[in-house]
Amino acid sequence: MTDFPEPACPLAELQPEHPFFIGIDSDGCAFDTMEIKHKECFIPNIIKYWDLQPVSKYAREAAEFVNLYSKWRGINRWPALVQVFDLLRERPEVQARGVVPPDVPHIRAFIADDAYPKSNAGLRAYMTAHPDPELERAWAWTTSVNATVADMVHGVAPYPCVQETLAFLADKADMIVVSATPLEALTREWEEHHIAQYIRVIAGQEMGKKSLHLRLAADGKYAPDHILMIGDAPGDLRAARANHALFYPVNPGHEEASWQRFYEEAAAKFLAGEYAGDYEASLIADFESLLPDTPPWQQ
Repeated sequence: MTDFPEPACPLAELQPEHPFFIGIDSDGCAFDTMEIKHKECFIPNIIKYWDLQPVSKYAREAAEFVNLYSKWRGINRWPALVQVFDLLRERPEVQARGVVPPDVPHIRAFIADDAYPKSNAGLRAYMTAHPDPELERAWAWTTSVNATVADMVHGVAPYPCVQETLAFLADKADMIVVSATPLEALTREWEEHHIAQYIRVIAGQEMGKKSLHLRLAADGKYAPDHILMIGDAPGDLRAARANHALFYPVNPGHEEASWQRFYEEAAAKFLAGEYAGDYEASLIADFESLLPDTPPWQQ
């Protein structure tokens, strides 16, 4: 009996081929896909499936804030959905229209149950044990999101300097994708742009949380100062710190400059053992200043 989902076995079985390890987030970090996925795929389906048409403007603002422009950026779709509903419920403009966003107690229970991965397969298994119409609606929403992403998101290239960075590090570090995105979408995107060749394992939401990805793949296999997570969201930083790993931030809104700095400067510091300390701390301070916890309509 293992303490991780069966799909995560490739992470646990990963054996070092190089002295350094790097985990890389995908959406919004390696690829400029966050905007199109949320604005064109997630948000229209939130409005459609959760009956938010009368307050679509405010639903869109809340969803964009949660998923793109706040400290919640990059979190799993289920807690993000709940956070959108909670922000909407507090908003006077929504209350004035007599709209009550759903409280979704069954989705909250699914989120809280650590026995089930927060993936579509995890939801399906949870629904078998806890059938409820709310979860059927949740299933319709999440499968429609995935279908819309598959239909809509094509040809979005990695940020400049990503491929150059991966090629430079390929004979120096074992690299994996660490993501909360479904594996099917990740594999399609990384293979479409011919950068999957640099990656040992592509880890998506089916393999558990990002902190688990890092633990299974790297813990006890590499020196702590030889483990680095590259991400664009606070959850990536938390996953790194939970595993005593270093963190390199790709700053939202400044992604190209972040990757150029990593390629030209930070990667060499990491390989030379000069990354930890003041250098890393200054990068993280700049990163955290970009992601508030209070939405603009509350200020």
